[in-house]
This record gives sequence, C-alpha cells and structure tokens, in this order.
Amino acid sequence: MHGHHPRTPEAERSRRWFMNKALLAGGAAALATMTGCSNGSSNTSSSPSGAPSGGMPSGGPGGAGGMGPGQTEVKYKDFTGLTTDGKVVDDLYAVHSTGVSTDKVVKAAQAFLDGLSAKERKSCTFDVDDDEWLAWSNVDGYQRKGVRMGDITDRKRELGFALLGAALSAKGLTQTRNIMKLNQFLGDYNGGNRDTLTEGAYFFTFMGTPSTSKPWGFQYEGHHVAINYFVLGDQVVMTPTFMGSEPTSATYEGEKITLFKPETKAGLALIRSLTSAQRAKVIDSKVSKSGTDMKAGAGSDNLKLAYQGLPGSELTSAQKDKLLDLVRVYVGYMDDGHAEVKMTEVEKHLDQTYFYWLGKTKDTSAFYYRVHSPVVLIEYDAQSPLAYGTKTGAGGGQPSGQPTGQMTGQPTGGMPSGGPGGGGGMGGPNGTPTQQHIHTIIRTPNGGDYGVDLLKLHLETDH
Repeated sequence: MHGHHPRTPEAERSRRWFMNKALLAGGAAALATMTGCSNGSSNTSSSPSGAPSGGMPSGGPGGAGGMGPGQTEVKYKDFTGLTTDGKVVDDLYAVHSTGVSTDKVVKAAQAFLDGLSAKERKSCTFDVDDDEWLAWSNVDGYQRKGVRMGDITDRKRELGFALLGAALSAKGLTQTRNIMKLNQFLGDYNGGNRDTLTEGAYFFTFMGTPSTSKPWGFQYEGHHVAINYFVLGDQVVMTPTFMGSEPTSATYEGEKITLFKPETKAGLALIRSLTSAQRAKVIDSKVSKSGTDMKAGAGSDNLKLAYQGLPGSELTSAQKDKLLDLVRVYVGYMDDGHAEVKMTEVEKHLDQTYFYWLGKTKDTSAFYYRVHSPVVLIEYDAQSPLAYGTKTGAGGGQPSGQPTGQMTGQPTGGMPSGGPGGGGGMGGPNGTPTQQHIHTIIRTPNGGDYGVDLLKLHLETDH
C-alpha cells in the first residue's frame, strides 16, 4: 500500500473546479479556460456509460466529469475497456514472457523515485489498481495529482526524462518533448499568464512499486500528452497514449518544430493506395468532417464503438503493408523491443482490422481516420483551433508580450465560422478544422488498457 485511497468527494470537486468555472464564464473566456482540449464528437454513434447525450461539444465548457469531452470518469473496479458492443472478447491477452527486458525502465523509475523527497514521493505513489490510472485528461486546466516537472530540481527532472527515455523510443521521447515545447509556445503566444501552458506543467504518478516481477506502472500527463505505461515482468502495455498539439508547427527558441508528419503521411499513403470501390467503403459519405471527431479520448474508457470502414481481409498484400506501416507509427512511440511485440499481436488480427476515414485526402486536408481491431484502436483527428492562428485568440484581443517563438504555417482564413458563443465555436464541432490542431490516441480494446486484463490474469494465476 502507498498511503493513498480513492478520492473523496471533496477531492473530486477540486479536480473539476475548472469545468464549473468554464460553465459560468461562457463564451470566449470559457474557451480560454479550455485551451486546446477537445477530444470527442457531436457525430459519435455511441457513448461511454454515464456520458450525457447532449450539451456542449467535447472539450468545450460544461463537459461533465472534468475530462473535457462531456464524458464521465470510470472507476478502476468498473473498467471493462473499449468494446464494439459492451462485451469483452475473451482470450486476447495472456501473461507470458516476451523476451524483451524491462530492467532499464525499472531502474530508471526507481532512480527517479529515489531522487524525490519523502513528501514528493508520497504525492505521486498509488496502489497498482488505483482509480488514478483512469483519471487523466488532455485538458490543460485539469487539476492533476503527482509530481509536477516544473516544481522539481533540474537533477530530478533529468531523472524523469531518463525514465521517459527508457520507456519510449527515441521518436516517442522527441515527440513528447516537442509537444511540451509547443505547449510553452502556446502559452507565450497567448500572453504567458497561464502556468498550465508551460514546459513544466507535466506530472508523474506511479502505480505500484517498480519491479521486474510484480505489476506496476507510471503515468506521465499534461496538456496534450497522456502516457500510461504498465509493466508486468517483461510485458508492457503503453495505452492509452494520447498525443496532440496546438499548434503543430512553430519555431520555438530558434528551433523549428513540426509534429504529426509521420501520422499524417502514413494515413494518406494508405487511403491513396485504395481503389475507388475500397475508398467508397472507407470514406464515410454520410458524415462530414467536423471540428472535433475523436471518440476514444479522455473519459471514454468504457466506450462502445462499432467497427466501421473496410476490414483488412479486403486489402491486397501491399495495402496490408501500408496498414501495418500506419499502426507502426503509433506503436513505435514505445521502446523498440516492446513495439515489435505489440506489432506481432496486431498482425495476428490484421484481417479484422478496420480502416475508416472522414474528410478529404489532400496533403493539407483536415481529416480524421481510425484503425480499429480487437487489439488496437488508433484515432487521428485534425481539429478546429482554439487559441492560435488569429490576431484575436481564444481569450480575446492581441496577446500581451512577445512569444518566445514565431508561428509558422498559420491558417490564413481568419477566425473559424461560429464564434465562441454559438454553434460549437472555434473549438466545437462546427469550427473549421486545420492541421495546426491535431489530436491522436492509441488504445488496447477489450480490457487491455492500463494493463487491466494482464493484472487480472496475474492475480488469478499467481495469487
């Protein structure tokens, strides 16, 4: 035990203070409160249990539960995971040896924890099955628990990044760091008066104790980043992993940063490899691309989401390779060895892997796509802007002070249709999406997220 227990009602209210504030503020002020955070859709065909059926769009003010999309926070004991119909497919996962060592990540996690003060360590450690696993959000103003990177010493921060370096691939670490930098850029661009829009506003929490044999994990979370990393022996589950950014391209402190090019290009490569008949099955002609279309974001842990689009069984060998290339981009955020283990799992279900698309298919198009199988769900969503790209940002008026970087690739069309007060506003479903605000997520359906199914199997067989 780690001295933590389920959150009290008082703590729950504290976590949701910013949502209530957004409700009361309304309009542009509410959008400023919710900077860059939408993760659901008005077009969703199904809702997670407890989610309201109407109201504000995802990420906008008024979302229930403080998660951003008008969703509710599922408790660990009630977790079933993403399913197509509410029924978990059995026998997808097993406790076994992967042959890929987790020694480095265990040592790095222990080194980070050992470097913390007793107070800091107590604040970020929880039981392995704590509700804290599911209490993440991509929203910047969400009140998080754990150790905040901006509040610890340089040496402790270095140990934290060393842990991320052990858990992630080089590409995954670079992407995470660049999202953090562009979060700081966004804060500077909007006046520099929000401590949530900084490089330091990211938090570590640990569930269980780092071990090469017993189950444990960690979470790294902040605006536009949520990495959930579960370890059991030499098995790793790194989902849900949410990555996003607004903007996706900017020059920050002299460094040109461009995010989500591989995710964009791999999606386009697959859709363009399809025949006209195949594209007719993949591209939804009945639903238009909106300002926010993601289904499985924060608060959607028990989402029911039916397969849509074209199954892998109807792809040619070359097209299947492109589908695997697309999945590999997202799976490749994790360390190389465990990424290959996951790709082997994905390949076993390739014929049952569906590809679905909303929007156009030009290089500059703002589109949405989904890859969905029994063992993986990937979403890519180019969303409408909330706080950049116009002279009058979400908070209203010209940003005070000079940002540390210079925007590149800003939208030239001015303010999206539908102001902050109606019809979805800049960040709502009726806003105009662009590639300068992108959200992505990868999940493990059928109880796999957070390693829940593996933990259950471990407890059944080893205890």
